[in-house]
Amino acid sequence: MVQKIDEISEQVAQASGFIPLLLQELNQVMVGQKYLTERLILGLLLGEHILLEGVPGLAKTTSVKTLAQAVKVNFKRIQFTPDLLPADLLGTQVYQPKTGEFDIKKGPLFSNIILADEINRAPAKVQSALLEAMQERQITIAGNTFDLGDHFMVIATQNPIEQEGTYPLPEAQVDRFMLKLRIDYPSKDEEKLIMQRMSNINESYTVKSVVNPEEILKARSVIDSIYIDENLQDYIINLVSATRDPKANQLTSYAGMIQFGASPRASIFLNRAAKAYAFLQRRGYVVPHDIKTIGMDILRHRIILTYEAEAENITSDDILKTLFDTIEVP
Repeated sequence: MVQKIDEISEQVAQASGFIPLLLQELNQVMVGQKYLTERLILGLLLGEHILLEGVPGLAKTTSVKTLAQAVKVNFKRIQFTPDLLPADLLGTQVYQPKTGEFDIKKGPLFSNIILADEINRAPAKVQSALLEAMQERQITIAGNTFDLGDHFMVIATQNPIEQEGTYPLPEAQVDRFMLKLRIDYPSKDEEKLIMQRMSNINESYTVKSVVNPEEILKARSVIDSIYIDENLQDYIINLVSATRDPKANQLTSYAGMIQFGASPRASIFLNRAAKAYAFLQRRGYVVPHDIKTIGMDILRHRIILTYEAEAENITSDDILKTLFDTIEVP
């Protein structure tokens, strides 16, 4: 087994050579936000969707655009509004008078990295249209089905749900996002540097493409082979199970706070994300720290709280912090 792990670590070292270049390119534009850039790269490596939540002005849109520019793939930004229609995303049929036939005009979802800006401002029909693309990675127009390919991923931004003019996202759609990231304000030093950089728009940095799609696909195959011990797999199962039955897992203080716990999709995503995080650390094996580091982002949007929890201002993050401190680490 030691020899196998050594071989995997060597493969990881070779396949992750582009990571420092990608981080360097992102950091030329982004100030601070190590948490955000690291998670964006993790989502890119796995080809999974990410939900970014934070108040306006925290560089959510800028970070996604910069990531897309640093990778040689197609990028589309869709501004979600209350009057948006499904056809505005998917495309539609267009009648051609000369031929008497209908041609299909493809919408902006036919791209690789999609920025769904302010996703919670669009109504239910639009969210439903987006759901097929997110889950099945395909789009159906007038009975014709189109595959979206290996590099399709949605990175959505949203403002806090209590702001005016927003719609709560359906739970089924929220569950399709591998990660939900909560973006906070920068520190004073970081904000000062941001202010200084933006004071002269003529000196803005031009992002270079430093990663090929083939490198991403190669990295994904190596990530799949990263070793995770069976005890750590049991640890993941114990964490997810504890969200379903807190009382039976030494979380008696939160026994009446969780209405529904995380689904098996959480276990699958946490297992894959832990491997991807180990890849970012240039390791061929998973350690408990990988699971703890990424676990909050995997689980926070998969726990549905009771009215009692909301009345006492208890959040899913509060419960998860206690969970990670309580469940025994192998």
